[in-house]
Amino acid sequence: MARKPDGSWDKSKLPSRHVTEGPARAPHRSYYYAMGLGSREIAQPFVGVASCWNEAAPCNTTLMRQANAVAVGVKKAGGTPREFCTITVTDGIAMGHEGMRSSLVSRDAIADTVELTMRGHSYDALVGVAGCDKSLPGMMMAMLRLNVPSVFLYGGSILPGRLDGQDLTVQDVFEAVGQFSAGTITEERLCQVEQHACPGDGACGGMFTANTMACVSEAIGLALPLSSALPAAYENRDAYAIASGEAVMRLIEQNIRPRDICTRKAFENAAVVVAATGGSTNGGLHLPAMAHECGVDFTLKDFAEIAARTPYIADLKPGGRFVAKDMGEAGGVPMLLKTLLEGGYLHGDCMTVTGKTLAENLADVVWRDDQDVIRPVSNPLSPTGGLVGLWGNLAPEGCIVKVAGLAHQVHRGPARVFDGEEACFAAVEARDYKEGDVLVIRYEGARGGPGMREMLSTTAAIYGQGVSNIALITDGRFSGATRGLCIGHVGPEAALGGPIALVQDGDIINIDATKGTIDVEVDAAELARRKAAWTPRETNYGSGAVWKFAQIVGPAHLGAVTHPGFAGERHVYADI
Repeated sequence: MARKPDGSWDKSKLPSRHVTEGPARAPHRSYYYAMGLGSREIAQPFVGVASCWNEAAPCNTTLMRQANAVAVGVKKAGGTPREFCTITVTDGIAMGHEGMRSSLVSRDAIADTVELTMRGHSYDALVGVAGCDKSLPGMMMAMLRLNVPSVFLYGGSILPGRLDGQDLTVQDVFEAVGQFSAGTITEERLCQVEQHACPGDGACGGMFTANTMACVSEAIGLALPLSSALPAAYENRDAYAIASGEAVMRLIEQNIRPRDICTRKAFENAAVVVAATGGSTNGGLHLPAMAHECGVDFTLKDFAEIAARTPYIADLKPGGRFVAKDMGEAGGVPMLLKTLLEGGYLHGDCMTVTGKTLAENLADVVWRDDQDVIRPVSNPLSPTGGLVGLWGNLAPEGCIVKVAGLAHQVHRGPARVFDGEEACFAAVEARDYKEGDVLVIRYEGARGGPGMREMLSTTAAIYGQGVSNIALITDGRFSGATRGLCIGHVGPEAALGGPIALVQDGDIINIDATKGTIDVEVDAAELARRKAAWTPRETNYGSGAVWKFAQIVGPAHLGAVTHPGFAGERHVYADI
């Protein structure tokens, strides 16, 4: 969309013409005059600046400031910013209780509310500012759904905590709960850990879900290079916010849209980066959901196949030594992308929000030998990615496990079955399990939970107790901070009568993450007999937003999405 010769904007094909142009829109314009806009500002493109600001957790507390800075950039480049907020459910607060059922639901609520705000007010472009786990994919899903020129901005990670000369993250607090229950630390020590782990603003500092999806935002081309590097507490992050506002105005002028950027190749690049960083298993859920919005066929199977051929090269927590701040100081995502591109693992011809290709963005990035956070592809931590997909008679639709830094990847043992996380956590806290067991937590899927809760409280407690010869499988999810042989997204889920619903205490489960297999050693005839006797369960949610989500949510291997997506489109918002 070019400017007119006099420098003004031609709005004849922009959505905001429906609320700003012509005599019939005088009532609409009167509202804008009421908010202090002048006729010149009303004649400019309207840019929605959406943030997930709230005081629920430190992940989100700097987002309003950064959104304000985005607005400055939009104004500098000749646009009219319109700021608004949407919700966030922060996993660290929601973890380990009923609140976690709201987490995945919030991803789609974020996408829906951003869509509704953009549609309702006919904004021409979008800059989305997000901090906590589900808010990142939710915001990017809205961009791909609307297909107006868009730029994503991560709010930044938290600085590491320090105790006794060691870096801490919130993961250490969850694991300290297990250490306390095992009697290896005192309550006083637990208190010290909790008071020192999170020193201020920002999202959880390891390669957990927020930082995983922040890396995705750069790799897939929706965020400016290096924009995810600086911690949230650093006010010079505002320079990236201003630049994001300026960038979205260039995208309007050049008519570059999210679906021009997020092609099949771009999704492959994103999956490579998740695998190379040992990122969160939630990447295997959110990338298919994002792809669903724009007509790209990309499932858990595709994600796993890419991970299987990608070297693991970023030495980041929870499997490694470093936190997100360290990665930023080592050169950030561009440094990671540079070695992956040179090694032939990325598509360099993908367009990005800079208006340049990925390869063009990386042309001047110089490899640094003075850092050891990111390794060159020629010297990986392991030759294959930090995540593995598993299939077998226990998971016909697949499941996923993070293997970054994990020695224990093969396990065969008896099932110990729990219907819901609380029962398993109680058993773990009481040490009421045996080494060698396979703990099975079921009826925690997207539909059967409802909400597909994360299990960090339970997995961290096991790790904190010092137990390694154990496996845990669930139709729910795991936090990016989970470590150990913990397998999530088992599908079909128990609520749909999937095989995980048919497992009984004592059944032998065989897991081999090196081969990508997961099976229960029960013959098909016996499983069929159990299936015939199985009946669906009712949940505690018979109304409200979580109930609504459960009625429409799809399977995990396709992203646990809640609407037909691209396949059901009759029009694209950007072209109204």
